[in-house]
Amino acid sequence: MSAAGTSAAGTSPEGRRAPRGARELIGQILKRRGVLKEAQVQAGLAEQRKHGGLIGQHWIALGACTPKDIAVALAEQAGLASVDLEHTKPQPAALERVDATLAHAFGVLPLELSGTRLVVAIGDPLNTSLLEDLRFSTGLEVEGRLADAELLRKRVREAYGEAQSLKDAIAAAAGAAKDADAKQAAQSAPVVRLLNSILHRAIRDRASDVHFEVFPAELRIRYRVDGALYEIESPPAHLAPALVARIKVMSDLDIAETKLPQDGRIQLSIDNRPVDLRVATLPGISGEGAVLRVLDRSSVSLDLASLGLSSSEVEALYELTQLPHGIVLVTGPTGSGKTTTLYAMLNAANDPGIKIITVEDPVEYDIEGLVQVPINDEIGVSYARVLRTALRQDPDKILVGEIRDSETASVAVEASLTGHTVFATVHTNDAPSAVTRMLDLGVEPFLITATLEAIIAQRLVRRVCAKCKAEYEPDEDLLMELGADAHLLRGARLAYGKGCEQCFHTGYKGRTALYEILRVDDRTREAVLSGKSAGELRRIAEQNGMRTLRKCGIEAIREGRTTIEEVLRETL
Repeated sequence: MSAAGTSAAGTSPEGRRAPRGARELIGQILKRRGVLKEAQVQAGLAEQRKHGGLIGQHWIALGACTPKDIAVALAEQAGLASVDLEHTKPQPAALERVDATLAHAFGVLPLELSGTRLVVAIGDPLNTSLLEDLRFSTGLEVEGRLADAELLRKRVREAYGEAQSLKDAIAAAAGAAKDADAKQAAQSAPVVRLLNSILHRAIRDRASDVHFEVFPAELRIRYRVDGALYEIESPPAHLAPALVARIKVMSDLDIAETKLPQDGRIQLSIDNRPVDLRVATLPGISGEGAVLRVLDRSSVSLDLASLGLSSSEVEALYELTQLPHGIVLVTGPTGSGKTTTLYAMLNAANDPGIKIITVEDPVEYDIEGLVQVPINDEIGVSYARVLRTALRQDPDKILVGEIRDSETASVAVEASLTGHTVFATVHTNDAPSAVTRMLDLGVEPFLITATLEAIIAQRLVRRVCAKCKAEYEPDEDLLMELGADAHLLRGARLAYGKGCEQCFHTGYKGRTALYEILRVDDRTREAVLSGKSAGELRRIAEQNGMRTLRKCGIEAIREGRTTIEEVLRETL
């Protein structure tokens, strides 16, 4: 958590402290201190349910309190002293004990050094591992003081300048790992700092994945940003065992096992933002590599209106969240944003009057108010088994991370028939093909027509960088690649990115979603029962008003959100 707040406020009477041993909620503390009134607490909670994020950010945005108010309340909640960095100057001796790389990566500011005691400002009251890492790297007894996260980042930059270059961090780590075995090197401060720098930069650059790939002469490190891979500075190959071992230490994997793939998870705070990393190691002929999937909870919007949908599509998806029963499928390739769409839909449905259970592999983001259950095939905790158990927990709505086998499909249909709304993903290229996929999984046509309410297909395309955006008129050759849809853009002034530092000179920054929403009506049900093909189902859906992925993409081009090249790459 950052100093912008935790999850929610409670409903205890104003002024009453939480019982000893219980963690008093941030809203209760602010009410007791006279900062917030109950109406302001509830207004912030309503905004959080709608948009996600940290509750404190919403109270600040509403003008109900200041960042300093939040920091002081969080410090009280965590049992930490707070510090006002507007009026506190760090001692030079304290700054010398924590190098720039570590300070930037961890988001800490050394304030005071007294003997073997180091006092530092932090922005996350719950990140106790941060203080442990500092104790290890400095050899000092470290005490934390909670500060406003935004001001803390500013003060770190002022104290240290910009972050130490990755090249310098690589050089320091290469020297430390040269004559040490992987286990020893993984515990060395230079290797710890290098990995922290790599992860810090990945978050700053909005990477969704970090690749560590081992080759005979180098360790190649690449970030996936907006769907494309970009290579950063390459450390020497002898650093690979140390870095992968350090990743294993952080994710509680077996550091001695280098012949078998392993999966794990890292939870950390970068720039005072809570970030989860899903870790997957893979042995190769040149050594063991790893891929880290970045799950930055603070960057995920749970607001349907922020997904790139038209106003009518937002309304259509909201209507689906209110269904009393039935199945809603979301389809698309891996990395197309299906989980984000489902989370936004469930967030819209989230209400104290209903119970929502999610079954996921793994749980990607924690959402307050939802019961979220991870599956684990290794110990027999499968989708189907957890789903059957979930049905005995009296849910109103259920999310199934993926319908990947006939047993899960059967249980999902059973859940729908017994009065539950089921949201699930399947892997197909478009919305009509999801019907074919359900048939392939052994679901009878009459059960599909009795339960299936809607199918949402989606793709992510790169967004034109707003910083270097320019206009042009496309030539005829490019338009003709759109086929029958070329006339929709002929003569229009379109947007493209010239390339700048903000977008790494690609012309794109961020992504936007393309959608097609197929509502299952009587005509579609008749087509399914009579065995019509996916192509025929598509034709019927378009006649009923479904906007295809390609048409959605063309609209995004006309609005200047993306380019012809992106739409051609992602749609048919």
